[in-house]
Amino acid sequence: MKKITFLFSLMLITLSFAFGQETTKVKIYNEDANPTTDISNAVKKASLEKKNVLIQIGGNWCPWCILFDKLTKENAEIKDYLNDNYEVVHVNYSPKNKNEKTLAELKHPERFGFPVFVVLDSKGNLVHTQNSAYLESKEIKGHDPKLVLEFLQNWSYKALDPTTYSKN
Repeated sequence: MKKITFLFSLMLITLSFAFGQETTKVKIYNEDANPTTDISNAVKKASLEKKNVLIQIGGNWCPWCILFDKLTKENAEIKDYLNDNYEVVHVNYSPKNKNEKTLAELKHPERFGFPVFVVLDSKGNLVHTQNSAYLESKEIKGHDPKLVLEFLQNWSYKALDPTTYSKN
């Protein structure tokens, strides 16, 4: 009887731990969000602030998506650069909601895996799709901060503005 009680107690502890972990799971992507509205709002704001739009496509199930989000929040240089130069939109891709219409409008960036990044200019035109595998680090598990910053700098509003390169 003691063995049964012990096993039952152990099972309850394990279950409570597992469910406790589930409630603290990172939620970057909103499965119920309307990406068309979110992207439209971001484009309007980007237009007013001379920024581009960075769309991060992935899901809460994706460890690389979570690692990238963590990098953008914990690395001060990347965080500041994003805030100063981009309007960021997270678009969900999951079994519950694949947002197929939005991905078709963005020329199917999911072909590169997840996360995948799409840059829109301040008018909402697609200017670049970035396979995140090219931003990964061989030394650490995750994305290389230097490569991420270079990517963001190369596709910013200023980088794409022809007046940046005119000699006045």
